[in-house]
Amino acid sequence: MRHLARSAGAGDAAKTDLVLIPGLLCSPALWAAQISTLSDIADITIADHTRHASIPELAAAILAAAPPRFALAGLSMGGYIAYEIIRQAGDRVMRLVLLDTGARADPPERRQGRLELVRLAEREGAASAQRQLLPMLIHPQRLTDEALVAGIHANGDRHGGRGL
Repeated sequence: MRHLARSAGAGDAAKTDLVLIPGLLCSPALWAAQISTLSDIADITIADHTRHASIPELAAAILAAAPPRFALAGLSMGGYIAYEIIRQAGDRVMRLVLLDTGARADPPERRQGRLELVRLAEREGAASAQRQLLPMLIHPQRLTDEALVAGIHANGDRHGGRGL
């Protein structure tokens, strides 16, 4: 887990410890707006979801680095990791936010699709996997929004395809 710069009031009892878990092909930059907006009320940590091969291992590593009690937010694949954190140590999580994630295990065809994206990213780089994912991430009318698309690609470039 990587700790971000904290405001001068870090450790203030009024602040909540908040752990944010990015989604697939997302870097900590994904949370820039939330960090900016919430830093006065929360001590924010971005979970590193790139160093382990399974969701249970990722959850255990995040828990090892997390505060004793914390609020938790997970986006997409980060939501799957959040579910596992709840399974492993639900008593440590004070609040939970799940964004664009599912509550059920992926069906075999979706898991297979994710594994194919991993292979594509390994073979051709994260940008290739992102191009394939883009129509599923944003509304069709926004696919021609060059600034939005460039921001998504930049986020994946910073991520480098780790944590797939």
